[in-house]
Amino acid sequence: MDNSYTYIVECRDGSLYTGWTNDIVKRIENHNNGSGAKYTRSRLPVRLVYYEVYSTKKEAMQREYAIKQLTKADKHALILQNMTEELKMHCKELNKQLGGH
Repeated sequence: MDNSYTYIVECRDGSLYTGWTNDIVKRIENHNNGSGAKYTRSRLPVRLVYYEVYSTKKEAMQREYAIKQLTKADKHALILQNMTEELKMHCKELNKQLGGH
């Protein structure tokens, strides 16, 4: 079974967008080519700043909903508290691969 992901991207204007996907690379590509979420289309480019891996779509969607209820400050705290060096490097590599910052 494929993994599902809950992710947070930072938009050009500094705002944060939270979503879920089963293909994180393709989803970030979609955001940056304008075929992602309506919210991000006018705030391109986006940069992946955080993600979590789940074994089911349901878990990822539930986590997405929970994160969307947080304030921006709480989202930044979540990112800082849970950002391992491995996760940080993976986000950086994905952003570089996708032409992000």
